[in-house]
Amino acid sequence: MGDDMKYILVSGGVISGIGKGVFTSSVGTLLKASGLSVSAIKIDPYLNIDAGTFSPYEHGEVFVLDDGGEVDLDLGNYERFLDITLHRDNNITTGKIYSHVIQKERKGDYLGKTVQVVPHVTDAIIEWVQQVARKPVDDSGRTPQVCVIELGGTIGDIEGMPFIEAFRQFQFRIGASNFCNIHLSLVPEPQNIGEQKTKPTQNSVRQLRSQGLTPDLIVCRSKNKLTESSKEKLSNFCHVPKELVISVPDCPSIYQVPLLLHKQKVLDHLSKKLQLPSPASPSMSMLKKWKHLSARYDTVTQGVKIVLVGKYTRLEDAYISVTKALRHAALGIRKKLILSYVEAENLEVSKLAEEPVEYHKAWQTLAEAEGVLIPGGFGNRGIEGKVAAARYCRERKVPMLGVCLGMQVAVIEFARNVLGWEDANSTEFNPDTKHPVVIDMPEHHPGDMGGTMRLGKRRTVFKDKDCLTRKLYKNVDYVEERHRHRYEINPDIVQELEKYGLKFVGHDESQVRMEIMELQDHPYFIATQFHPEYLTRPLHHSPPYMGLILAASGKLQQYLDRGCQVSPSSVYQTAEEEDDYDDEVTQAMMPEALFEEKLKQVKVSAPDESI
Repeated sequence: MGDDMKYILVSGGVISGIGKGVFTSSVGTLLKASGLSVSAIKIDPYLNIDAGTFSPYEHGEVFVLDDGGEVDLDLGNYERFLDITLHRDNNITTGKIYSHVIQKERKGDYLGKTVQVVPHVTDAIIEWVQQVARKPVDDSGRTPQVCVIELGGTIGDIEGMPFIEAFRQFQFRIGASNFCNIHLSLVPEPQNIGEQKTKPTQNSVRQLRSQGLTPDLIVCRSKNKLTESSKEKLSNFCHVPKELVISVPDCPSIYQVPLLLHKQKVLDHLSKKLQLPSPASPSMSMLKKWKHLSARYDTVTQGVKIVLVGKYTRLEDAYISVTKALRHAALGIRKKLILSYVEAENLEVSKLAEEPVEYHKAWQTLAEAEGVLIPGGFGNRGIEGKVAAARYCRERKVPMLGVCLGMQVAVIEFARNVLGWEDANSTEFNPDTKHPVVIDMPEHHPGDMGGTMRLGKRRTVFKDKDCLTRKLYKNVDYVEERHRHRYEINPDIVQELEKYGLKFVGHDESQVRMEIMELQDHPYFIATQFHPEYLTRPLHHSPPYMGLILAASGKLQQYLDRGCQVSPSSVYQTAEEEDDYDDEVTQAMMPEALFEEKLKQVKVSAPDESI
């Protein structure tokens, strides 16, 4: 079967968590910079239908798409790097594939045949990939020309074997010039030896070959730059030319990864293998923006202290979109994000008796904050700590942004301590409260957890035309942001809350569901029911997060007076085109020669960090 689509499969070896998502996104960035339309697919070989019911401690954040798909956080990487809009079907799971096959069997589509992994499951995988790869992912409506596919897990996992077999068949169906396999593997460097060890990667490639796939490029993750000796060994024992052994050492910033790949001519190799329809010469303006983004990350010195009060702080990936939204906004005004995490439970009075050291440490961290973020979450644990943090920010006039649950706890706190409703609560936490300020939504189905929330992109209409949030959004009449929640502000108590200065300045199109909240006479006390972090981009910050960073830096009024002129589209141009309202930081931008030198000396610090 012919197919003019180009497919790049990124597989992983030795261990998981070595940065396949960032690498896949970086390859896509280079392809897009060369003028190609690029899509991306993530394959997760678990039996869950989607990521919606996962604990954040299992796989990190659950990322939500425009169409309401609850997907792996790597799709957030793809969207942020490539500035595209993916669909729920761009995340393939074993559960989805098997469910699809079983449904077809029940309908009699297999005409009485014995349904087997080969050919029925493998055919379903191939058909799914080919259909999804052709879906437009940007405003142009163009059919993508290249699809980059990340295969989760590592080679040898039993869960991934049906997918490996599917791609073994697939490469022959579409032809060698339309398929490329990039194998990403770890080259460890034991501290007591001080020598790079290539044997794990050799074994990984050998196992990949035994299952029918031959890597066209081998990409090696390592602490330091891959030595020439290591490259020669891998070339000899893995049957790949030396120039196709790519070194990706740990970097101070993931923004450098596309530049590292470009320097090693990865795009030239892909162009030759896939006979790409566009010359392999990335747009210099796009690369220049990435260079300045990377340089700014490395060179900004003036920090802004933000404290995140959360329920899942033991795993930073649980808040990956939140942290990226903060970082994008901070870099947008040339600030270094100094982010501290406070476990919400540690702020509760009960913690004082149980673990007084943790209690005082948490409050000390909160007291040092220039801005506070209270993100989303589910369940009763840590709620009173979040309520305490909201009260601290309200009374001390510390800039605060609440997101989803963060908005709900801010309302609970206000109702208790300003209106005097001592038992005010959410029906999620206390179904018998006399003052249910947060209630479950009519469409919520408590008997079925998966996919039953209010999900995806929804319209929020500004009720107050002069509110701060609308100004941050450049005075539009409405915004469309992504949602993920089961509970909402009780519309029956909105009027009472507003009497005391807690204004709901944005609502849904029915004018019943509250979406944006602002506190009067406060430098920045804003909360949203939607998740603005899902649409943040490295070069296009999220307005509510930018507002928090600006307020925490003492620059919000200056920003508003200038007509909200500081924007990534102007900030990340050449140094001469940089916005001038912070000249001393502009002058700290890294010179081109120094930037190139830093690339040569790049050192590892965060192999799994993602935008």
